[in-house]
Amino acid sequence: MSSDISDFDLLAIGPGFIENPYPTLHVLRAQSPVHENPDGSVFITRHADCLKVYQSRDMLSDKKEEFGRKFGQCPLYEHHTTSLVFNDPPYHTVVRKLLASAFTPRKLAEFEPLIEDIVTRLLDRAEDLGEFDFIEHFAKVLPTEIISFMLGIPEDLRPKLRGYSLSILGALDPEVPADRLKAGNEAVAEFAVILDELINHRRANPDGAKQGEVLEALIFGEHDGRTLTQEELIQNCIFLLNAGHETTTSFVGNSIAVLLDAPGQHSLLREDPTLIDTAIEEFLRVESPLQIGNRLASTDIELVDRTLPKGTYIHTSIAGANRDPAVYDDPDRVDITRKPNPHLAFVTGIHVCLGATLARIEGRIAVGRFVERFPKLQSAGPKSLVPLARFRGYASLPISIR
Repeated sequence: MSSDISDFDLLAIGPGFIENPYPTLHVLRAQSPVHENPDGSVFITRHADCLKVYQSRDMLSDKKEEFGRKFGQCPLYEHHTTSLVFNDPPYHTVVRKLLASAFTPRKLAEFEPLIEDIVTRLLDRAEDLGEFDFIEHFAKVLPTEIISFMLGIPEDLRPKLRGYSLSILGALDPEVPADRLKAGNEAVAEFAVILDELINHRRANPDGAKQGEVLEALIFGEHDGRTLTQEELIQNCIFLLNAGHETTTSFVGNSIAVLLDAPGQHSLLREDPTLIDTAIEEFLRVESPLQIGNRLASTDIELVDRTLPKGTYIHTSIAGANRDPAVYDDPDRVDITRKPNPHLAFVTGIHVCLGATLARIEGRIAVGRFVERFPKLQSAGPKSLVPLARFRGYASLPISIR
C-alpha cells in the first residue's frame, strides 16, 4: 500500500483492499482519519470517532433517501427500509422491543442446549471427514440450523438460506454491480414468499411451535398495543436471517482462520480452554464480520479534531476502529488473553446488535468445542474470502483435523 492515500475512494476500492484492508486503514487513520470521498461522504477510522458517532442519538440510520437513489423501488428497498437496522426512533424503538422477545433470557436458555446438540453433530461429522472445507461443512451449517429453529423453516429449504443472506447483504456494499442487485432482489422476493406462508401457518397454529422457535412471539407480541404488520414480520424475519446467518458463519470461520494464522495462540487455547471467552472477543476484534457501518448526521457532530456538518454521510470503519493503536497495544497482534477489549464488532448505542449474546454463545460453544476435540487442526489448502467490503468472511477454508 502506498503511503499516499489522498486519492483513496471507498466507493472505488478493489480486490486488494477486500483481501487485506488493514494496511490501508492504518495509513488512513494516521494521515486522514476523517477521509473525504469524492462523493462528499466521509470514512472514519479512529475508535474514538466511531464510538462518538455510534453513541450519538443525532446520527441517523434511516436510509430511505440513500437506498431510494441506490435501489429504486424494488424488493431490496422494501426490505432495507422496513427492517430494524436501517430505521430510527420511534419506529426503531417499537420494532426492537417487539423483536427482543426472540432474545429474552428464557429464549437464550432454550438455545444453548440446541446449539450444543448441533455442534456435537457437526463435530461427529467432521471427525468422519478428516479433511474438509470448514465453511461448507461446519461454519455455515451452524447458523442455518439455529435460524431454522427460530423461524420454523423446514429442512428442505435450509440449504437456500446462506445464498439468500449473501445476496441480500452483498447489495449493501458501497458500490454494487447490476448482477448483484438482481440477485439481491430475487433473494428478498423468494424468501418473502416462503416467510409469508410460514407466518400464516403459525398464526393459524400458534401452539405448534417447537423449542427455539420465535415466530409465535413475533406474531402476537405487543408494545403499547402495537403489533408487527405482515410486511414488517416478513422483512424483520429476513433481517434476523441476515443478522444471524452470514455474520455467524463469518464469525466462526474467521475465528478458525485466525487460529490457523496464529499457531501460538492456538496452542495457548488448547492448553487452557478457559480462555475461550477472551479469545472470542479477540477474534471479533481482529476479524470483525461487519467491517463498515453508516450514519447520517442530523446535526453537527464534533469528532476528535474536526466538526462534521449536518447532512454529512458517514462511513464508520469498524475494522479500523478495532485496530486503533490509541486503544490497543500492538493492535495487529492476536492476543486471546487481551483485556479490556472494547471492540465495536457488535456496534454500540441504540443499534447495538440485538443478537450479540446469542452470537457469543454460538462462538463460545462452536469454536471452544472444535479446538478441544481437534487439537491437530491445520490448513489443507488456500482459503478464499467472500468478495464483499462491508462484510468479511471466508467463502472456503480447507482444513485438516488429523
